[in-house]
Amino acid sequence: MIEIVVVLRVEDAVLDFLSVLTDPDPGGGPAAVVLADRGDIVPLPAGTAPAQRLALLTPYVRPAEEDAASPGPAALTALVRRAADGHSARVWTHSPADNRRSRGRVGRDTAIACTRLADTAGATAAPVLTVRHAVGYSPYLQFVSDLDRPLGRAQIAAKLDFVNDAAPGLLDTRSPEFMVQTPRIPAAERFFGADPGERERLFALLASLDDEAAAVADPWEFATSPYEARRLDTTAAWVRRHCPPGGAPLVEVGACEGALTSRLAADGFGVYATEPNPHFRARLATAQRDTAHVRVGDEDLAGLAKDGPDGAAYLLVEMLYYGQDLALLDDLPTGLLFLALEPEALDTRLRPWLAASTVWRTVEETRLVAPRVEPVCGGRAYLSKRGSVGLALRRTGS
Repeated sequence: MIEIVVVLRVEDAVLDFLSVLTDPDPGGGPAAVVLADRGDIVPLPAGTAPAQRLALLTPYVRPAEEDAASPGPAALTALVRRAADGHSARVWTHSPADNRRSRGRVGRDTAIACTRLADTAGATAAPVLTVRHAVGYSPYLQFVSDLDRPLGRAQIAAKLDFVNDAAPGLLDTRSPEFMVQTPRIPAAERFFGADPGERERLFALLASLDDEAAAVADPWEFATSPYEARRLDTTAAWVRRHCPPGGAPLVEVGACEGALTSRLAADGFGVYATEPNPHFRARLATAQRDTAHVRVGDEDLAGLAKDGPDGAAYLLVEMLYYGQDLALLDDLPTGLLFLALEPEALDTRLRPWLAASTVWRTVEETRLVAPRVEPVCGGRAYLSKRGSVGLALRRTGS
């Protein structure tokens, strides 16, 4: 049996997997560290003392490198096979939901690679018996782990010495992907397993709005979350209070897969639902294909500000988190805006803009949903949903 630790860079092996590399409980058997970004394999022979194992890793420490990335499942399949060298293996790697996307990709891709190895294992290939992901530093999610390993003082001292002596440049780097601070040096290492569906949901959950977020349908669990159902129902009712159905269509900006669109359509609104992401847009179009009074477009906020249709109102609900130019709101062809954000983002992003605006005035501010702590990804993790506050704005003079 060999313990194989697959990480983006060498410091990750020490920060999150020291117990795997130095715990004598597995019998002092062989181990190997796979450095995914460079394709290096560092063998740690059976019987090697913990201090010697860390010394073997030290030459691979490098400064922060923003281009460090997963080589993909195919390359990792080959690397894990080489590292196993005919042994049956237990594989340890990053969480697919690591908030540092470079590590999250390695965790996801390694699990895919190990599934491929398991599918092709035969007389010439030893099996991968388990794949476990490190909880690691997780500022957004709390995980239900399967295996927890508190470190002893000697192990913690070894971890700190490695950081201070071998990787001091990572203590003061400005790179959020690579900086090593206290929360990223856990005194207890926690691990969990994940089936393919759970793994993909965890990976998509921590993505933004790119294709990674769209890797699974309904990545934010709008269809199953009590919090999201309450938020969406309340948002639709809020729109009805200001803008009764039957008039000009509403324009919904960033409609995603249409969770709000469906509610508005059921209330009798005509809706022009726009979604720039092609994967989300395809699901949106499929969901609304039999709804005569819903049209689907691909414009983003800038495109709508330049050449969008006239609308009874424009809805920008939980989508102004991504650095959009708020000045574009002045050019939307409507006299009524519905904006919704979590309270902190509202205070830091929208209120300063609104205080300086001569174009819009607030006609209502309402709390759409209160904060709630909810499980996600089938109960593998849980997180705090921060609440949503709505602002109804009318164009001055209208």
